[in-house]
Amino acid sequence: MEDLKPTTDPTDPIPLARKLIQAPSVTPTDAGALDVLSGALEALGFKVTRYPFDEVDNLYARLGDEGPVFCFAGHTDVVPPGPEDSWTHAPFDAALDDGVLWGRGASDMKGAIAAMVAGVASFLKSEGQPKGSIAFLITGDEEGPAVNGTKKLLEAITEAGETLDHCLVGEPTNPAHLGDTIKVGRRGSMNGVITVKGRQGHVAYPEKAENPIPPLLDLLDVLTASTLDKGAPHFQPSNLEVTTIDVGNAPHNVIPGEATAKFNIRFNTNHMGDDLKRWIEDEAAGVHKKHGIRIELDLKVTGEAFLTPDGPFTDLVRDAVAAGTGREPALTTGGGTSDARFIKNYCPVAEFGLVGATMHQVDERVDAGDVTSLAKIYADILTRYFKTFA
Repeated sequence: MEDLKPTTDPTDPIPLARKLIQAPSVTPTDAGALDVLSGALEALGFKVTRYPFDEVDNLYARLGDEGPVFCFAGHTDVVPPGPEDSWTHAPFDAALDDGVLWGRGASDMKGAIAAMVAGVASFLKSEGQPKGSIAFLITGDEEGPAVNGTKKLLEAITEAGETLDHCLVGEPTNPAHLGDTIKVGRRGSMNGVITVKGRQGHVAYPEKAENPIPPLLDLLDVLTASTLDKGAPHFQPSNLEVTTIDVGNAPHNVIPGEATAKFNIRFNTNHMGDDLKRWIEDEAAGVHKKHGIRIELDLKVTGEAFLTPDGPFTDLVRDAVAAGTGREPALTTGGGTSDARFIKNYCPVAEFGLVGATMHQVDERVDAGDVTSLAKIYADILTRYFKTFA
């Protein structure tokens, strides 16, 4: 296993990646991760501004005074490591063993942030200061509630007069190999809780009770039997999944007074969150009319579906990935949500990072060669970007 050694070469992403991993920045704790990143960016000439919101720290950095502004975005917070004695290498040691970088955040997404910084260093070394600006938008709240992170950071920098022209998020987009996939959009997501309020009673006297379970099952049957759509360009069909049904009624001879269910909808660009809310509310009203029992809904849209259309920006990202990996990346929208759902309200956004096969798992790790290759791809993206848009 190799030891962490100081380096004077800012184009090498591995030492920076290891320093970032060694900061145990489990959401919302920063643990010095943004200090490490700030130092690396300031050494390249960036003006760095920190934006703390409540217990979350965030960072915005910019190099240059004119447009267009190309922005790298991501997060330094990580999910908890789980049982540390189950790891091959301790989760925050940042072990480099036989060409593999181990640690919480190696894939998601400290390795990519280090590659961004190294990519900028390589670009500046070969091309010099571009006619335009490079920015970094980094949060410490992506893995958590996402309340005090990218959303507020975007609002704050916009109020300060900043404008982003295009953004690349470094989430681990590739399922198996670097170059597999570029995300050009994301499905929307809605979380729902259905609570049916009945009246408890003895099973031998049902006329004195109101059983909440049949109305709940009727509503779930209507919702799950519905075909929301057959897909959209770059999107799979929308799906509604029931995740739990809870009654909490142990006795056999008691009709429960309440029953609840939770569900999630992942939806494509055929829908808006408010439209889905109205559909569910209408179906619940129909079941209420049939049974005469109170139904309460708690519906929260955590992100709308979006798609960055094909064009010069997605073309240059795809061409750089293909040139750097020898693979023709698929342009997809699958997977969960990311902070791109906030960024898309300000500028076109795409996502490309490392292989995500071990993200959020015990023994999270990435091929160190992939981190180095990603830095070169990011440098190439910058070269292509300023030739196209400046």
